[in-house]
Amino acid sequence: MDTTDQCPCGTGRMFKDCCEPVVTGARSAATAEELMRGRYSAYAKGAVEFILSSTHPDRRSECDEKAIKSWSANSQWNNFEVVSTEKGQCGDTEGAVEFIARFTEDRMKKTLHETGAFKCVDGSWYYIDGKIHPPKPFVRQEEKINRNDPCPCASGLKYKKCCMRMESTSV
Repeated sequence: MDTTDQCPCGTGRMFKDCCEPVVTGARSAATAEELMRGRYSAYAKGAVEFILSSTHPDRRSECDEKAIKSWSANSQWNNFEVVSTEKGQCGDTEGAVEFIARFTEDRMKKTLHETGAFKCVDGSWYYIDGKIHPPKPFVRQEEKINRNDPCPCASGLKYKKCCMRMESTSV
């Protein structure tokens, strides 16, 4: 695990000064957000042991270590963004962190948008579960031009006989 580079969690700090102490167990995460940042960094660094140990003990049996290891190793972890946090501070017993994790898997860029639930037990934060947010549907901003509509270039031809034909041949 390279500790001399920037932390994958997106704070802009060096890994050794940011998530590494949490991921290696040198200290516990102080907040739910810090734990979530550490978990993302652990995926990026291949620290599967931390991903498992930071999952609440009641939920660990649901973890597939082999699948976690494969996803961690076979993905390029591109970007992590915390969208919002609810509670999860020092003194709280529960918290939620909404985040977006961007990664590349099988040469395809992917996004995981989730709200993770966290619980603090005896001063240690644990990941409980996550609610995945479905991707927002594509909404066309301009009106769709159908193939039999008049061409928008005002040639007097149907779109399929004019600019649509040029668009398909220019590729």
